Amino acid sequence: MVNDKRPTGTRPRFKVSRLIGLDAWLDSSLYNLRSTLGEAWERITIFSRKFRVYGWKRGAIEVLSEAGTLGTVGIVLFYVLAIPAFEKTEGDWRQQDGMAVTFLDRYGRNIGQRGDYQRDSVPVDQLPDHLIKAIMATEDRRFFEHFGIDVLGLTRAMMENARSGGVVQGGSTLTQQLAKNLFLSNERTLQRKIKEAYLSLWLEQNLTKKEILQLYIDRAYMGGGVHGVAAAAEFYFGKDVREVNLAESAMLAGLFKAPSGYAPHVNLPAARARANEVLTNLVQAGFMTEGQVSSARLQPASAIERDVTDSPDYYLDWAFEEVKTIAGDLPSRSLIVRTAFDPTLQQASEESCEFHLRQFGKSYNVQECALVMMEPDGLVRAMVGGRDYGKSQFNRAVNAERQPGSSFKPYVYAAAIEGGMKASTRVVDGPVNWNGWSPQNYNLDYRGRTDLQTALIKSINTIPAHLVRRYIKGGVDTVADLAEKMGVETPVLRHKTMVLGAGSITVLDQATGYAVFAAGGIRHGHHAFTQILDQDGDVIWRLNERTDQPERVLSENAAAEMNKILVQIPEWGTARRAALEGIPSAGKTGTTQSYRDGWYVGFTGNYVAAVWLGNDDYRPTNRMTGGSLPALVWNRLMRVAHQGARLKPIPGAERPVPETVDIAAAEGEEVSPVSNTPRGLLPELQDAVTALGVLFESARPLDPPLSDSQLRASR
Repeated sequence: MVNDKRPTGTRPRFKVSRLIGLDAWLDSSLYNLRSTLGEAWERITIFSRKFRVYGWKRGAIEVLSEAGTLGTVGIVLFYVLAIPAFEKTEGDWRQQDGMAVTFLDRYGRNIGQRGDYQRDSVPVDQLPDHLIKAIMATEDRRFFEHFGIDVLGLTRAMMENARSGGVVQGGSTLTQQLAKNLFLSNERTLQRKIKEAYLSLWLEQNLTKKEILQLYIDRAYMGGGVHGVAAAAEFYFGKDVREVNLAESAMLAGLFKAPSGYAPHVNLPAARARANEVLTNLVQAGFMTEGQVSSARLQPASAIERDVTDSPDYYLDWAFEEVKTIAGDLPSRSLIVRTAFDPTLQQASEESCEFHLRQFGKSYNVQECALVMMEPDGLVRAMVGGRDYGKSQFNRAVNAERQPGSSFKPYVYAAAIEGGMKASTRVVDGPVNWNGWSPQNYNLDYRGRTDLQTALIKSINTIPAHLVRRYIKGGVDTVADLAEKMGVETPVLRHKTMVLGAGSITVLDQATGYAVFAAGGIRHGHHAFTQILDQDGDVIWRLNERTDQPERVLSENAAAEMNKILVQIPEWGTARRAALEGIPSAGKTGTTQSYRDGWYVGFTGNYVAAVWLGNDDYRPTNRMTGGSLPALVWNRLMRVAHQGARLKPIPGAERPVPETVDIAAAEGEEVSPVSNTPRGLLPELQDAVTALGVLFESARPLDPPLSDSQLRASR
């Protein structure tokens, strides 16, 4: 046995040498790496000096570098934006529906067709040469030269518009117009224009120029309820499109810009003036000489006699989509559909919208109106999807999702009452802070303890927040579920701000939801037609045999409590301009942030109507509230609708007696914690001022925009 006599705590000599060697290797490696990297960097520096520039060259390179960077970012951004555009092309988008549908109104009269009736096509090669040239000269002279987007044409249009100080020329190509007609809506938004540009490029890559032109002339709306030049030639001139002369071709080509305004059976002088412009375009484009078009100028086209009654195109488009949802179960593809459409109510609806937009649209800075009118049983009698179907086929009544503002509040109060509260239940109207969200009342004051009836009539903002936060079991989900049960098909925003109408909703949704109140708590949904017949006249579908039977979604007591509140809003609430003399009515106004949307949704025992006014591009109006123009549109329509009608009662509601004293003040409430004024005194003074304002307003015509004091009364 070997005796190791090394001192305690010493290490073996071979381990120390290894550590020293490792340290030396590490030091030398790091030194060599540093030297290598330094030499490499010096070589790179020497090499890069060969490309160093000075003076104006350096400035040019800097600009190109920045352009390259921004261009790369732009390419990535536009690629991301292109994804939703290309989603529109999925599936067989050219597949015809294979249905021919004739629509009848509620009285059995023909009001229009959809489906294969509007898709009779004549090949481009068989169309008159002067018709093709007229279309090209007016709509897109460089159609066969550009790649879907005409950069030169767009530049020229921008220069002409800048020179004239307005929009006198459009920059959209024929391909862009087809992309919009096939895949997109007519909303004037940047997102839509980007999609339109990408889809134009896609069409140019997947179709020939001839196919694009064929689709364009077959699908374009030509006024009078017809689509395509073949149908338009038959409708306006009573002849095959192959036989139209130059004057008639010029008139047809002029319809693409504004078919409703230039329809010859409605306004022949305007149609002839537009046709004369088309003839000038033919000469300027070099397609024809002045001598060749002179006879067409001297002998302009004339249209055959037609009924000038406008086709209810927005209604028919919606009804056709509804038919297609059930067409798969029907034995026939050639159908006759008996709708719930009432031409008298439709005319009154359009007239009321147009009257008020002509009178007050400019001063209120509002351009569009949408309206849905139905009976409490869900039969839609009239629909206004916009001011001019010829300019925009986008149906704002069915497809536009806009914030409802305070017109959403009845769903909140209905959920509260359904949960056990009453119209007389009092809740504190005071400051609220809900996870950093603090809604304010319109007048920036508080009433203290206030009953639900007064809170909804005066459209107080804090109380709906208190209700959903503290009193309604389930909170926002309960309210959203109830709104959906009542017929709101647009996904309801499940967020605390929804109590003040921060989500999105359609006009059709609002009419359907409020119809539940008018029907005493029973949901009937909404229906465009009552029967579908085959070509032999046999009924193959009936509304009363549908699977979605009427359903009670509000208790009879809750519906009655709500109606007792809602009938008072036109009397002494925010909708005084909607009040009908001698006819009990109920409803609620709605005004969104920055005055972008104005709503009035109201009903009588006979009819329900939802009215929206605003702008397609979401521009704020000039302080338009739901109690101003929307209420006036509703009032004018309802006065016509109830002429000679047998009045039906509103379920559970009696005609109210206007109140002028705040409930809390009448009960002797103590001093409000937010001021030294006794609770109820300030609101009482406000009501007195409001009453004076109403008397003043009733003594003279409406002169918008309203002042601040009038706004408080109409909010």
